[in-house]
Amino acid sequence: MNLDVWFSWYKEILEEFSFDREMDEKSAEMLRKLLEDRNSLSPEDISIESDTIIFGAGPSLKRNIKELKKVGMDYLTLICADGAVTALLEEKIIPDIVVTDLDGKIEDIIDSNRNGAIMVVHAHGNNMDNIQRYVPVLENVLGSTQSIPLENVYNFGGFTDGDRCVFLAVKLGAKNIFMAGMDFGKIITRYSRPNIKEEKGQADLIKEKKLRYAKKLVEWAAKNEDIKIYNLSNGEKVCGVPDIKVDEISFIIK
Repeated sequence: MNLDVWFSWYKEILEEFSFDREMDEKSAEMLRKLLEDRNSLSPEDISIESDTIIFGAGPSLKRNIKELKKVGMDYLTLICADGAVTALLEEKIIPDIVVTDLDGKIEDIIDSNRNGAIMVVHAHGNNMDNIQRYVPVLENVLGSTQSIPLENVYNFGGFTDGDRCVFLAVKLGAKNIFMAGMDFGKIITRYSRPNIKEEKGQADLIKEKKLRYAKKLVEWAAKNEDIKIYNLSNGEKVCGVPDIKVDEISFIIK
């Protein structure tokens, strides 16, 4: 996504959620300093397959993972949003890339990193404490921001971890994106909110609003980026993104 386009989205998001841009920028600067002596990654350092699966933390996640395990995923790059890493680890799957603002189950984020997953750590105004605490224990980190990009902190567009996965895949050169566990509805899971007691629960109004923006951003990407996006989740209908079944993937990528 062109940064001029992204900043028009960002201005709207700041106003809609009453976020503090200065705090976003302060968080990005903190991340920059933490990464400057750690041989942090750039997008050019990361190589992916042209066919990519993105895992969100929605209600369809575990079903999608189990279906995908049956057909195999060795020929695909696996990118997951934050909390979805827990569901993957439960199924003995290490993602290739985890896109995180460090509010998922942190021990699983660290475990996946120690087992080879690249971390794309996102800085925003509400996660400075977690950045300060956890970035020093992570390896193979690419920093990201939703505000002004810095020397080693990049802005490739996107708001939530899930839609930011999509824009990362675009930046890294993916041609086909298959979305799993990205339902964009009003039900959340313990993977999205580790503090809820049940497997699933009702999204609060802020979470609903965030998911609406995530959906709109994915729809924008489907329309404007040189990429094909498909949805395995069969949740909310996403304009320009056809719903497909897992066994159709092999026909699409041939």
